[in-house]
Amino acid sequence: MCSDTPEYKDTLNLPQTEFPMRAGLPKREPEWLARWEEIGIYDRLRGRAEGREPFTLHDGPPYANGHLHIGHALNKILKDMVVRSQQMMGRDARYIPGWDCHGLPIEWKIEEQYRAKGLDKDKVDVVDFRQECRKFAEGWIDIQRDEFKRLGITGKWDKPYLTMDFRAERIIAEEFQKFLMSGVLYQGSKPVMWSPIEKTALAEAEVEYHDKESFTVWVKFRVCGISSPQAGSQGDEPIGPMPADLMDASVVIWTTTPWTIPSNKAVVYGADISYGLYEVTGTPEQCWADVGDKFILADKLAGDVMTRARLEEGMYTRVRDVSADELAGLSLQHPLAGAEGANGEWDDLRDFRAADFVTDEEGTGFVHCAPSHGMEEYELYRGLGMLDQVITYNVLDDGSFRPDLPFFGGTFILDRKGKEGNANKSVIDKLVEVGGLLARGKIKHSYPHSWRSKAPVIYRNTPQWFAAIDRAVGDGQDQFGTTIRERALRSIDELVAWTPKTGRNRLYSMIEARPDWVLSRQRAWGVPLTCFVKKGAQPTDPDYLLRNEEVNARILEAFETEGADAWYKDGAKERFLTGIVDPQAWEKVDDILDVWFDSGSTHAFVLRDREDGSADGMADLYLEGTDQHRGWFHSSMLQACGTIGHAPYRGVLTHGFTLDEKGNKMSKSLGNTVAPEEVVKQYGADILRLWVAQADYTADLRIGPEILKGVADSYRRLRNTMRFMLGGLSHFSEADRVEPSAMPELERWVLHRLAELDHKVKKGYEAYDFQGVFQQIFNFATIELSAFYFDIRKDALYCDGDTARRRAARTVLDLLFHRLTTWLAPVLVFTMEEVWLERFPGAETSVHLTDIPATPADWLDEPLAAKWGQVRQARRVVTAALEVQRTDKVIGASLEAAPVVHVRDAEMLAALKSVNFEDICITSDVTLTDTPRPDEAFRLPEVETVGVVFAKAEGQKCQRCWKILPDVGNHAHVGTCKRCDAALSEMKIQA
Repeated sequence: MCSDTPEYKDTLNLPQTEFPMRAGLPKREPEWLARWEEIGIYDRLRGRAEGREPFTLHDGPPYANGHLHIGHALNKILKDMVVRSQQMMGRDARYIPGWDCHGLPIEWKIEEQYRAKGLDKDKVDVVDFRQECRKFAEGWIDIQRDEFKRLGITGKWDKPYLTMDFRAERIIAEEFQKFLMSGVLYQGSKPVMWSPIEKTALAEAEVEYHDKESFTVWVKFRVCGISSPQAGSQGDEPIGPMPADLMDASVVIWTTTPWTIPSNKAVVYGADISYGLYEVTGTPEQCWADVGDKFILADKLAGDVMTRARLEEGMYTRVRDVSADELAGLSLQHPLAGAEGANGEWDDLRDFRAADFVTDEEGTGFVHCAPSHGMEEYELYRGLGMLDQVITYNVLDDGSFRPDLPFFGGTFILDRKGKEGNANKSVIDKLVEVGGLLARGKIKHSYPHSWRSKAPVIYRNTPQWFAAIDRAVGDGQDQFGTTIRERALRSIDELVAWTPKTGRNRLYSMIEARPDWVLSRQRAWGVPLTCFVKKGAQPTDPDYLLRNEEVNARILEAFETEGADAWYKDGAKERFLTGIVDPQAWEKVDDILDVWFDSGSTHAFVLRDREDGSADGMADLYLEGTDQHRGWFHSSMLQACGTIGHAPYRGVLTHGFTLDEKGNKMSKSLGNTVAPEEVVKQYGADILRLWVAQADYTADLRIGPEILKGVADSYRRLRNTMRFMLGGLSHFSEADRVEPSAMPELERWVLHRLAELDHKVKKGYEAYDFQGVFQQIFNFATIELSAFYFDIRKDALYCDGDTARRRAARTVLDLLFHRLTTWLAPVLVFTMEEVWLERFPGAETSVHLTDIPATPADWLDEPLAAKWGQVRQARRVVTAALEVQRTDKVIGASLEAAPVVHVRDAEMLAALKSVNFEDICITSDVTLTDTPRPDEAFRLPEVETVGVVFAKAEGQKCQRCWKILPDVGNHAHVGTCKRCDAALSEMKIQA
């Protein structure tokens, strides 16, 4: 600018805002949290929402025993985005956070503390022990509550639900009593997954699968005669003489659990499998087979078995087929039968029959059966009515063999640290000694482990309490069926919406195939099974269980005031029974309920029981990770179907797991974990929330330093958009507002896009598609606004006087502000509050007390949108052509250009001529022509109808707006164009 030219910079309408580009989220977010706490924002939302349609997301309770991990953050942020978006779309969206407080993890921690002090947990008063567990849970609840709140999670934090609250324990007991009174509760003895380390039964949801190296053995069961007719067979005709060549042959079984051999009661085969008789003709050194030994094997597996026994081809021969009819006539002898010192323990002949579950895919084609340690075998013999003949009680609760079991008494399947015990080796050694072993080895396979102790589990027959899921529930709530299974399966299809839809298939198949629900655990910290059994009676007796409403009511009254500890206090049995029934005739059950029954019952004491619950006792949404198909979704479904006759939820949303940047599972040992606390300290909680919003939560989500850097970059671009709007809206008032009908086309195009986007945002929020919502908003804000509309209109905003065009642009900025802030508030809770307060400061105001505004339908203008689609296409060619000139340093800024634009399409040309296309292209001038484009014209392959020939703008540079125009210098104000001269005169700037 020449020295004699006036300084016009101060006459521009430059943006005014104190909104910083650097967010400083880690430092500033706690200030907004404190502000929300001070104004009681959650309760104020409830007051504002009175009379609205309710929306209830029921919180699946996290466990109160440690700091939050990134999976917790993902889960709670998703829930918060659901609740906030539903609230801002006009619902009364309630969120009551809760905690799971009972169960083994906490009990295990207290036991560890006891062991460190040299104390024996079993010698501590059970009520005192339970109080220690309660204090432990209370401490972690306070810690986790603060960690959740720091993530910006809104909810009823001052009154969460806890499964250990006295009221909750009372209702859990009441829900159990409904199972008791409706006839689905029974005591049975069957194999259940058992943790020898924790000395308790486990549910499938409490088990995770890891690779484990196991012993594997091939064991010989000698054929010793003809069997009698088998239970369940037709007729009782005697079976003919046994073929001589099968005399003293052996049926070979294969197992990966040698410790179950002492509990063997049978061997089964497949009726449709091809079997053969094989004879050993030669042996190498170090082989447990002898020449002349005969083995019956599945033909498909015989070669592999012989190889395992170190018998090469040529060392054995196949003698002949062995038919299923022949197998049906055989009896087998246990390999330990007659062993010296066995005291007759295994002398009985083993049952031998066909079974549907036998295959010739691996092993030998025969399966050894220990029905006390395997469900398929158990179900087989239960169906035959032979359980009393095959059930054993050889394994104690600590995983050791009963002391009086010959050879193996006192040996352990696992040691006290959960590693391989001495039982397997003892069994294998004894089999070698008695000549019962053909081969042995080791195998690495997927094996169930307790998800708490991380130790392997076993199947162990033990008396437990079950809920029969195929027994008619006598409660009269038969809309969805008469049994728990039928009600659950029909609820899944007829009542529940699944997000994603694949969740339906997963839960359906699990419930369709699951066995009865094991309700009991042999622990201390939990809600007891509040029932009594008759002394001297059998579980099958009709009066075995005490079913008495008066007794039930007395128990519930005590739990209401004292909690479940009342069950364990001295004299509890007499307290609950005296005056109603004879206490001496009944025994109190001291097992606790499976903690999944606790959490499965939360619908009863949160949704149904609380004033801020749900009017119909159901949730609109349950939202958890995919593992909860076998966990909370599952147990809640079973529990509710047993008490209210249907699912407790109308919708289920599942998310994936969190992985590191390379797609690996996070592990402290690998050092690839990402702690929410560390992300918040470095970037702020809004960056973590944005990571959730940008990801496809239906699959596993990756997170790590590079991913977070990318998220932070997206955040900065979005923040820049918000800053531009704030600067352009400085001092905006209602007097500046322009009606849409009076706006230029460009502004009406923005309104059209707002109307389109409003529909997509709300539809996306309704479908919980946060990734889709954010991508739509982000692309609109950064591409259509920052890179197009704002880029074009900043000239008018900065340089125009009080023109209709500038007022229209500022009106659009205001409309954009209200929609972008409310659209994004459920995701960027802190940043949108900052943006809102920057414009509307006030002690009681908050963006979160605002709904997404209604967007008029008449903003939609498809013909206008189509026209501006053509304008934007042509603009892309022009800006690309100018970029070439800028790169070649022909020009420094686009205002130095006045390109000639050749347009072959008449409709497009008319569209460009009807707008100020030079303003759209941010050039000083544009020449539009339908003449054929010359060969040197710049073009883009995707826009064949447009060619651009570069030309420099003619005239002088306006010292106020920097456009190069012929009229500059011809007006009262020195060095200005006509537009700027008028603006200066309007501002009464002296020429």
